[in-house]
Amino acid sequence: MPELEKEIRKRRTFAIISHPDAGKTTLTEKFLLYGGQINLAGSVKGKATARHAVSDWMDIEKERGISVTSSVLQFEYADCCINILDTPGHQDFSEDTYRTLMAADSAVMVIDGAKGVEPQTRKLFKVCGRRGIPIFTFINKMDRDARDTFELVDEIEKELGIATCPINWPIGSGHEFQGVYDRNTGEIVSFTGTLKGTKEGQEIRISLSDEEASLKALGEDARETLVSEIELLDGASEPFDQDAVDHGKLSPVFFGSALTNFGVEIFLNYFLQMTSSPLPRESDERIIDPIKDGFSAFVFKIQANMNKAHRDRIAFMRICSGRFSAGMDVFHVQGNKNVRLMQPQQMMADDRHVVDEAYAGDIIGVFDPGIYAIGDTICMPGQKFRFAGIPSFAPEHFARVRQVDTMKRKQFVKGITQIAQEGAIQIFQEDNYGMEEIIVGVVGVLQFEVLQYRLKNEYSVEILLEQLPYEHIRWIRDRDTDMDKIRGTSDMKKVRDLKGRPLLLFVNAWSIGMTLDRNEGLELDEFSDN
Repeated sequence: MPELEKEIRKRRTFAIISHPDAGKTTLTEKFLLYGGQINLAGSVKGKATARHAVSDWMDIEKERGISVTSSVLQFEYADCCINILDTPGHQDFSEDTYRTLMAADSAVMVIDGAKGVEPQTRKLFKVCGRRGIPIFTFINKMDRDARDTFELVDEIEKELGIATCPINWPIGSGHEFQGVYDRNTGEIVSFTGTLKGTKEGQEIRISLSDEEASLKALGEDARETLVSEIELLDGASEPFDQDAVDHGKLSPVFFGSALTNFGVEIFLNYFLQMTSSPLPRESDERIIDPIKDGFSAFVFKIQANMNKAHRDRIAFMRICSGRFSAGMDVFHVQGNKNVRLMQPQQMMADDRHVVDEAYAGDIIGVFDPGIYAIGDTICMPGQKFRFAGIPSFAPEHFARVRQVDTMKRKQFVKGITQIAQEGAIQIFQEDNYGMEEIIVGVVGVLQFEVLQYRLKNEYSVEILLEQLPYEHIRWIRDRDTDMDKIRGTSDMKKVRDLKGRPLLLFVNAWSIGMTLDRNEGLELDEFSDN
């Protein structure tokens, strides 16, 4: 097998998604533990002196104990090169998660065994469903009292509309959690010495058909319960079907405890068998093959100030095909010019190292002098195709933003513009006012707090936020529309976005229809085209 094909087939690129506090970041830490990247898993909660999760690198993440931005982590395990995209769980940062899912080939959905399917899980699942990407379910926190296992599996199928196939099955929960039953091998799997965040521990496997040994290991009641549950499961659950998994129609389900490191390695090994290396991607010209086509990538995330010492700006690119080598010249499709990708790096959260080469499936960060935007396509000179764009979520909350110190106008404009270019917020200028009056739109209100925090800590600018009552946004399809001639309602505001596109903000939904009635030929769109 040629070296290029061998390297690409080694790649596994997936996103981890969940509702807040389901244990997603803890699970990520344990993956890194097995990959040899860290020796002790951190915690995303606790006192200020506690270790912080490797994937949470922003100061505000460490202070609040939540993930507010996606992070990229790479490690090698079992002859695979694994790229993990760890996403925010909080619904206020769902837009960042959505963009990140565009860069993933599969998703791991983490569910709290005590809570089951939660609202944010449903929303994220719909995003995965629209893309048809494989979804693997890890039901976490089985070391705590959990809901009935059959109820949990049934809820996943009903709430998310996807068939499930449990690959292993828990033996009890909470204090009675004794391990998992591996349906593939017919063995009871238990561990010793897996506490305290270390991977050391002895895996003990006993065949369930060995009545004497399994009775001794579990006790009569637990073994009898397990046997009856497995009989019921074998008769009622969907059989494993790899093709259905590949098309996002069937979710393999695993049980364990990320905190105590129980069942994590079993899950990781099965996951690597069941998920695929990078697949072909659609472009507006043709299907791009990861192995046969030359280098191509798309920008799915932009992050400023990851390195406080340099105040730099990094464009994260998902490589879709071919091989990247440092210093190569490429074609930036949206910019319509050849560029050289500068300072190519790979990340372990905010810890970075320069890379000489990378392959389809990998995520690289390149220095961005301000030329890239989310959704941009990069390919080989002489080619000119585009991968599908990444649509923006319509903001649901708005606020007028003013700086406290008017002498820091330059820093304010630079900071708020850079953060907007990352996609974390959308900024609008009141028509005829330019940057003198800035309105910020966000998907979730917690983004306002992050904006305030980042402007103060990264740009030394303090701001005042005045919440506005607008709840509905519509872009005007014809960019040349004369805004002064639009006859609207008293609760309507005329603004422009960062790209100068005209749009309208409304307090009430009924005002949208009234404005359309009053302006013949006016066409409004709920989403912007990137």
